[in-house]
Amino acid sequence: MAKDLLICDLTQSWSPTGGGGISTYLKEKKKFFQENTEHRLLQIVPGPEDRITVEGRTIFAEVGAPLVWGSPNYRWINRNDAVFALLKEYQPDIIESLCPWVLPWIAIRHRRRYPNTALVAGYRTDFPNAQVYRVMKDLSGHYPASFFRNVAYFYAWMTYHRFDRVYTLNQEARGMLGGLGYHNTGVLGLGVDIDIFSPGHRDPGFRAEMGLPDNGGPLLIYAGRLDNEKRAYVLVEMFKQLPRAMGASMVLMGDGKLREVLMEEAKGLPIAFPGYETDRAALARALASSDIYVSGMADETFGISVLEAQASGLPVVGVASGAMPERVPPGTGYLGPVDDPVAMARGVVEVWRDDYAGRRQRSLALAAAHNRWPQTFEQLINVEYAAALAARDARMARGAWLGPVKRALNVS
Repeated sequence: MAKDLLICDLTQSWSPTGGGGISTYLKEKKKFFQENTEHRLLQIVPGPEDRITVEGRTIFAEVGAPLVWGSPNYRWINRNDAVFALLKEYQPDIIESLCPWVLPWIAIRHRRRYPNTALVAGYRTDFPNAQVYRVMKDLSGHYPASFFRNVAYFYAWMTYHRFDRVYTLNQEARGMLGGLGYHNTGVLGLGVDIDIFSPGHRDPGFRAEMGLPDNGGPLLIYAGRLDNEKRAYVLVEMFKQLPRAMGASMVLMGDGKLREVLMEEAKGLPIAFPGYETDRAALARALASSDIYVSGMADETFGISVLEAQASGLPVVGVASGAMPERVPPGTGYLGPVDDPVAMARGVVEVWRDDYAGRRQRSLALAAAHNRWPQTFEQLINVEYAAALAARDARMARGAWLGPVKRALNVS
């Protein structure tokens, strides 16, 4: 594999201050490429205006895009020709598509003109479930939602069969793609920085800083978007089910369209809403100063926030769905049914009162055994990108062989 390739990250929707897995991934990837490779990196993302920022071997290309309703600071690229023009101008060797909806097809369109381009897709969200079925079920019930989920899986099949390599973030998603007939896949383990996320950053004054009482009970914490996809509403309902004598309090650290609603529902309860934390060190301090990480997310494909919480010494209480069973094995926390605040409350009580110290130590050990970001990007380059380039070469060879045959037969 050449040492001076131009790699392009293609991202439909993101926020530079909104947190989330893609934001962390892009920032860590830029740092790794600058410090550890000779490759150039082009990152195409939505922004407030068209703007190109060059820093060393990194080109950060913002495409002017509108804000996403109900998701503060998130933008969505709706100018496909602007993206196509950037790809034509820079002609990357590898395009890595990080979102499933429209931009993958811009990459496919670009590859038709420049067939030497290798296409890699990150299947980072189980969107037929998370963004189609769950939403449609609330609007129209199970059967119509199931129909549209199947349509979304057909769309996934049409899209990803055109890529040279697809990586997922967990084995369940890889198996799903296999069920769709696509097998040139890998599982990319994302990273955690255990120097930043560590129990050593615990601050006894954090609870008081959040305006929460210390009644001898656990401090629960969630860090992420406060919206329907993340099922943040389950957390307030769960908290209401906890025994008052337990003395628990909770921090919901994040922003999103449900924040104001949840703040209203949580009036009179020891729940703090400090907003989204842009400083990673401050987030690490918040996690290390808490006792249990809670999440109602049912379609997590990896769960960077879960791994960061475990590295901070927190057992996790979540749901037995998506990637959570891989992230939270027995003995490190509790996983219950989806959308069941009563079961989640039981899980919090169980984790706090039954071998809490043991779960904490096993969570730390699990995080310590996981990838660091350099390992993630070494795998990305040496395994996923290498497989994509090999598939591209095979595709080009087939094209070179089939071209004269098609012309002889007058077949387009």
